[in-house]
Amino acid sequence: MLIRDAVESDWPLIYPFFAQIVAEGRTYAFPEDLTLDQARGWWMESPPGRTVVAVDGPVILGSAKMGPNRPGRGSHVATASFMVDPRHRRHGAGRILGLHVIDWARSAGYRSIQFNAVVEANTTAVTLWHSLGFRTIGTVPQAFDHPDHGLVGLHVMWLDLSASSG
Repeated sequence: MLIRDAVESDWPLIYPFFAQIVAEGRTYAFPEDLTLDQARGWWMESPPGRTVVAVDGPVILGSAKMGPNRPGRGSHVATASFMVDPRHRRHGAGRILGLHVIDWARSAGYRSIQFNAVVEANTTAVTLWHSLGFRTIGTVPQAFDHPDHGLVGLHVMWLDLSASSG
C-alpha cells in the first residue's frame, strides 16, 4: 500500500465511494446526492490543504484530506477527514492514512490535530484515533442524526503534536 498525493484523474475513482459513504449517513454530514462535480469541492483540497489516496497498484483503497483547521490565528492546528472504500475496509488503509496525516502535520509544523466531528457511534474510527494517541476532549450531544441510532453525539478529538513523536 502506498500513500500519494491525489491528482485530478483520481477524483472519478474516489467519487463512487465518497457518494456511497455520504449516502449511508453514518459518518459524514455532507449534503447527499452531490454530483461528481459538486462533490469535488467537498473532498479535493487546494493549498494549503492536501488530499491523498492510499493505493494498491492502480486501485484506490481510500483517501484523506487535510489542512489547517482554521485560518489565521488558528492555522497552527491541523484537521483531516478520511474515507476508506467499503470494499477495502479492515485491511489497514485507515490506519496508514491516519499515520500519514500525523506525520505530514508534524512535518508541516502544526502544533496539534483536531477532528471537529467524529460520530460517536462510529466506534471503528473512535477506536482507531484513540489508538493513534488522539483524545476525545468533548462531545456535542445529539449533533448528528444517525440512521440507526437516532440523534448521537459528535466527538471533538485532539492530538498534541508538540510532544515527542515516539
